[in-house]
Amino acid sequence: MRDLDAFEDALIERFRQHPVLAGTGRLAEADFAALLLQRRFVSLAFTPSYDLAIDLLSDEAGLRIARAILREEYPDGRGHTRSHREDMKEDLLHLGISREELVASRPTGATRRAIDEAFALIADAGGHEDADLRLLTFLRFWGEVLVSVEYEHLWKRMEPVLAGEDGRNRSRFYYPHYVHDAKAHPLTAVSLLSATHSDRLATRISDLLARRGGAEAFRETEERALHLKAAFYDQFLPALDRVGARQP
Repeated sequence: MRDLDAFEDALIERFRQHPVLAGTGRLAEADFAALLLQRRFVSLAFTPSYDLAIDLLSDEAGLRIARAILREEYPDGRGHTRSHREDMKEDLLHLGISREELVASRPTGATRRAIDEAFALIADAGGHEDADLRLLTFLRFWGEVLVSVEYEHLWKRMEPVLAGEDGRNRSRFYYPHYVHDAKAHPLTAVSLLSATHSDRLATRISDLLARRGGAEAFRETEERALHLKAAFYDQFLPALDRVGARQP
């Protein structure tokens, strides 16, 4: 299991060093807004991704964890509280992106591929004998661990606006997800008391790996998830070229 933790941590660091993520602070305002608007479409695909995986899961313990995480996206069944997606919209408005820009935005080809390929990867995972391990690994790494890395970088750019001089954090979406999606503990040290989404899913993944093996499936799934994330951000490399910030 320690080998898998080392493998995963290396993937996380690779993603953290993606030129666009590492250069987020140098993007022009218009390019940063364009990135956020495109990333919004990927976020909108989060809940159907969970729904698709839940349909294909057969492991009851894993299903309960996935269902609980999905239900947190809609915290009030009576309609008095905003969903997480609405919280994202509020953060975008506070960052200066107008409603008119939200209305006019459309997913690019690269964004559509990132979403479609995520759905395809989930469907493919469901066809394997070790489907439960692959599905939970994908949900955790694509939908939680790497999301926290993304928002870690985005938050550095957002913080001066959403957590101003008065010290009050006004972020309802990006900062909370940066915190509660993160990998807080190695696979060998997670427990049912773990608070983050990543670690809650990791409790079941660790059990499946210990009982049934599947290290290669774990590695393959995480590699493919990282490729999807990196490909999405590749579309913004020209924005770095425009400010001379792309790393060699």
